Amino acid sequence: MKDIIGLGELLIDFTPRGTSEHGSYVFESNPGGAPPNVLAAMQKLGKSTAFIGKIGTDTFGVFLKDTLVKLGIDTEGLVMTDEYFTTLAFVTLDDDGNRSFAFARKASADVMLSADEVNEDQIKNARIFHCGTLSLTHESAKQATIKALECAKANGVCISVDPNLRLALWENEDKAKEAIRLALSYADILKISDYEIEFLYGTTDIKEGIKRLQADFGAKLIFATCGKDGAYMAKGDMVLHHPCFDSVKTVDTTGAGDCFCGTALSKLLDYNLDIDALNEEACMDILRYANAAASLATASYGAIPAMPDDSQIQALINA
Repeated sequence: MKDIIGLGELLIDFTPRGTSEHGSYVFESNPGGAPPNVLAAMQKLGKSTAFIGKIGTDTFGVFLKDTLVKLGIDTEGLVMTDEYFTTLAFVTLDDDGNRSFAFARKASADVMLSADEVNEDQIKNARIFHCGTLSLTHESAKQATIKALECAKANGVCISVDPNLRLALWENEDKAKEAIRLALSYADILKISDYEIEFLYGTTDIKEGIKRLQADFGAKLIFATCGKDGAYMAKGDMVLHHPCFDSVKTVDTTGAGDCFCGTALSKLLDYNLDIDALNEEACMDILRYANAAASLATASYGAIPAMPDDSQIQALINA
């Protein structure tokens, strides 16, 4: 049995590393994609992980599979195809390290994952199933995702969802909201960002947004990340906040939310996924730990390469 299995996009993040003498961007290629980022964070913390997705047999696809194998992530559910090219994302950063994306994803491999390529036995034999909503942008991958969610739900597998909103990949905002609401309707554990709460409800009040999420979807745990303002964790009427670790110098926020999510899930597994038994002290332990990990992830470029280990996280907390 795996601790977690994730489904979604596995892609190349081209991260800017300055400009050339002619003034053009110089990019560094890094492995990425929200669900595998989450798995990488958990694998770094000693958890057993597996991934379901689709990549090309091109140079980038081979590199991505090798990356997962070297990390120890099970790739049995990873489909490689010579029919479609591996998805590429080009990241730009502002002066504070905050990122924006441009995608080369039309008819690319990850959106062509089909339902018959999803092995239900893999999902049944996991403690957590995790996905985002980028696998809902195209019909084929959407049906694969729904099949996986239904399988997890029917077999009592804990379901974790992170919307990971990228508006540029949606036909319009209404379709994005519809897909996010569909995914959140399955969630036992929800990780969401402040701008995603604002997108869904039009409010910048995080606590108000959490209440509305609880009322609409009934997730047992909600994590809300707020960049420089730290993060919140909600269980029932209990809502906790922890500030960010501002001693860490941020250079690239790519994958920080995924790091938070993976680290929080790892900690929950340390508590045996017994959500009902979590008291305030345990919840703050989880929130603090995930917040420290996410802060550390912003100190390096890229997503998967930046995931910290337990000793680094503990050192930051103790400092």
